[in-house]
Amino acid sequence: MTRWALVADLRACVGCQTCTASCKQTNATAPDVQWRSVLDFETGSFPDVGRVFVPVGCMHCSQPPCMEVCPSTATGQRDDGIVTIDYDLCIGCAYCAVACPYQARYKITKPSRAYGNDGMMRVEEYCEDPARLGVAQKCTFCSDRIDSGLATGLTPGIDPAATPACVNSCISGALHFGDRDDPESNVSTLLRENHHFRMHEEMTTEPGIYYLWEKALDRPEEGNDIAIKPQKLASRGVGGVGGAAPWLQQHWDWRVTANFIGGGTGTGLMVAVAISSLFGAAVMPLAMFALVFVLAGLTMVLTELGRPFRSMNVLFHPQTSWMSREALLAGPLCVAIVAAAWLDSPLLALLAALIGMGFLYCQARMLHGGKGIPIWRENMSVSLIISTGLVEGAGVMALTSASLSPGVVGALLALILLRAWIWHSYRRNLVGSSPDRAIAVLRRYNTPFTVIGTILPLVLVAGGFMLPEIGHILYPLAGLGALLSGWLLKYVMINRAAYNQGYAIEHSPERSAGSGGGQGAAPGWNDAL
Repeated sequence: MTRWALVADLRACVGCQTCTASCKQTNATAPDVQWRSVLDFETGSFPDVGRVFVPVGCMHCSQPPCMEVCPSTATGQRDDGIVTIDYDLCIGCAYCAVACPYQARYKITKPSRAYGNDGMMRVEEYCEDPARLGVAQKCTFCSDRIDSGLATGLTPGIDPAATPACVNSCISGALHFGDRDDPESNVSTLLRENHHFRMHEEMTTEPGIYYLWEKALDRPEEGNDIAIKPQKLASRGVGGVGGAAPWLQQHWDWRVTANFIGGGTGTGLMVAVAISSLFGAAVMPLAMFALVFVLAGLTMVLTELGRPFRSMNVLFHPQTSWMSREALLAGPLCVAIVAAAWLDSPLLALLAALIGMGFLYCQARMLHGGKGIPIWRENMSVSLIISTGLVEGAGVMALTSASLSPGVVGALLALILLRAWIWHSYRRNLVGSSPDRAIAVLRRYNTPFTVIGTILPLVLVAGGFMLPEIGHILYPLAGLGALLSGWLLKYVMINRAAYNQGYAIEHSPERSAGSGGGQGAAPGWNDAL
């Protein structure tokens, strides 16, 4: 079977960005879109430092997380390994973009020109593709050139007409393309003769871009097994050199946060209503409040879609996409809530609460599925999102009810303490597994979150127990703190601390024959804060 791969020789790349320009000219991408780019790394420690240029782009992974999360099945994979996007199916949710650990996907909602809208270049006019607006886009490995070349008997990677534009344009011969599964191909030969690595291999994506850093013969004791792992890196690189350090994701904005807020608060409130109804409390009107929260969240995320009129495509991929699963539960959840409220039925309220818990779990797993954002893929993010949704629901009940039973107050107290413990464990687990700037943001917001969401509610609840005559004042204030802290938490996690994976290299290349490679670098990770 054919498996196309790109090999970049770090010893040869001079950082000229010719491949970047060639890709942009060939595909007429927008000014701020670079399907192929070259990063500038600084490695080592002063005064023994080096400079490494690293070409990056879509890795065309064998196990692409972008395809797994896509709710519309717009992202697919050909038999030859090339990861594709069907612009006619994509809804522009950008879920694939936050799931990509290589920052390789873009979403452009309106046309833009290199020299302004009044200065369209001829190539922009000729190559402009309106189908790419509002949807995900990325490197295609120039699949059209590959396919047309194969149809005429050409060999991709050997014959320029069948080879990706970036490889053709490389002035230093650093880029190579070919069939990785063919042992006699040009890329297979290069990989046999040189030690190599792939970026972020710990993510188990099996990327299709390989980086050469040293001749295999330079380390005969290692044999010809080119997939060796480096020792622990003494240097982790510096800052944001060449754009390699993680940056704050821009694909999911406040509207997505509003969906998580509305869904979490609404489902949490429905659970609180269902439990209270078992002890004689009315299902109305709080159940309708829960419905309003859920619908408001869904409405806000609809406005974030690049192609909202295709929104029903979100239902196409429940096999693996948690976004599809969330959408499938939204309808039954709303119907169950309305039925429970209309009939004032505790049984139907329980049914709505169960569906709501499924909806909330899907939301938590949806955030966790954004593998390109380290603080989201931490396993405890799932329990954190679920617990804070339940706290928010209990908080709304405490805030809106004229009187609360000791059981409801006790449940609110227990949920607050549970969330505080999960939050502490979550932050502890992120140390060493998330970018420095993400950890710094969470550290900065820890105090207001803890004060508003834990300490203040606990003090107010304790005051209500000791002074029951003013409990009707203190309990709603405790509920307000629980509610607002949950909203703050989601805002911070999605819009303030969601730094992406960034880029890393395991080795810097050898600089002369027999010199051996040097230390790798992961800018923005494990540096002093």
